[in-house]
Amino acid sequence: MGEHLRYGWTTGACATAATTAAFTALLTGEFPDPVEVVLPKSKRPTFALATERLDGDAASAGVIKDAGDDPDVTHGALIVATVRRGEPGSGVTFAAGKGVGTVTRPGLPLDVGEPAINPVPRRLMREAVERVAAAHDVPADVAVEISIADGEELARHTWNPRLGILGGLSVLGTTGVVVPYSCSAWIDSIRRGVDVARAMGERHVAGAVGSTSEQVVAELYGLDESALLDMGDFAGAVLKYIRRHPVPRLSIAGGFAKMSKLAAGYLDLHSKRSQVDLALLAELARDAGHEPLAGEIAAANSALHALDLAEADGLALGGLVAERARQAAADVLGDAPVEVDIVVIDRAGRIVGRAPQP
Repeated sequence: MGEHLRYGWTTGACATAATTAAFTALLTGEFPDPVEVVLPKSKRPTFALATERLDGDAASAGVIKDAGDDPDVTHGALIVATVRRGEPGSGVTFAAGKGVGTVTRPGLPLDVGEPAINPVPRRLMREAVERVAAAHDVPADVAVEISIADGEELARHTWNPRLGILGGLSVLGTTGVVVPYSCSAWIDSIRRGVDVARAMGERHVAGAVGSTSEQVVAELYGLDESALLDMGDFAGAVLKYIRRHPVPRLSIAGGFAKMSKLAAGYLDLHSKRSQVDLALLAELARDAGHEPLAGEIAAANSALHALDLAEADGLALGGLVAERARQAAADVLGDAPVEVDIVVIDRAGRIVGRAPQP
């Protein structure tokens, strides 16, 4: 699919372009437009400027983020860099302007109180400033403030509030390139969620497929918000990261259909990338001694239909799926010191299976 879709640029790449243009204008009085930036892997894209402002001791430049064909919440956002000369010997310093968040919890790759401008974008902007400074034979002592138009409102549609990043968006990106439908931002949020939970001393975290299953598992175990991971369909991302960064206990919660996919060994539970295995559900019924039911399940219209058939026949199919899913999760965790349990719900939020059984 990716070869037919248009790639885009991260907020970090856009911020680097805006910073380059603003610092150049501060030194020369002219904004380069388009402006070229140097990204990892020798990429040298150019960006058109959407805004320019030169006001005595400060220069600002803005770039409209183009996320390509990725469904990115920040697509079309205006990323603005305002550059001022810094104190001699200060190097490049960063500040959060309007729409950029501030870190308020430990566990992220930035200290509490720092603007939410991630390490790689900082490095890219610092290197860009140093190149411009060298070209004009001046010190690279610069204060860079990044703003994102409507960033505080856009951040409500991200995981920043849960991660303790308040007041706006994060400036993200490791390569500068947005790969369509790679869901890299979501997976990065999962990893940061684990990091924050560990730093907050959480010993029990939960990954849930959706809001209903999250509410169920949070109430079931009395978990604080900092212990809840926005797993979505990325069960594999949660399991693999926790395997490398263990938390003593992990709960995974989701609807019957999604958990039946995990039971079948799928780690990406999205409907476009995995399907419910009715043959597996039929096998579970057959192994439990429900032979006639197994045939009905194999011909069922959906996972929900299979669950209804099983409940009518007196078989706790949700519990069997939970146990098989727990085994699949444990296989991914390997010998990591993590106890994992599964909570399976139906569409009404009723728990229909748990493993291990309480």
